[in-house]
Amino acid sequence: MTTAADFLPFLIQVILAAGLAVLIVGISHLLGQRKQKSTAITDTAYECGVKSEGLVHTRFSVKFYVTAMLFILFDIEVVFLIPWAFIYRDFLANHISILAPIGFFFGVLVLGLFYEVKKGALDWEK
Repeated sequence: MTTAADFLPFLIQVILAAGLAVLIVGISHLLGQRKQKSTAITDTAYECGVKSEGLVHTRFSVKFYVTAMLFILFDIEVVFLIPWAFIYRDFLANHISILAPIGFFFGVLVLGLFYEVKKGALDWEK
């Protein structure tokens, strides 16, 4: 049975984090630079002494975003694998097999990867 005292360290950490965030923003507001008046010259884009030409917001292909999301997905997979790798030996010592859940996890990932390859999400030429 959990009591309120069990959550005290978590509560202290949340309060400290929120307090630190408020303190940093407050100090930045007090000691930071003040914004000067906006003029036509200060609002123009400036890059390396050359006025910008063309579109300000270029359009990216949807392939770029799909590839970025797939990278993030397979990158987050490692976040789940590292703790599993660290505790695997402890579970083996207690005769508890955790290969089935990680096998299922890998199976779903591999099926998703095959699906994406089949749909051509990783083809840059299309």
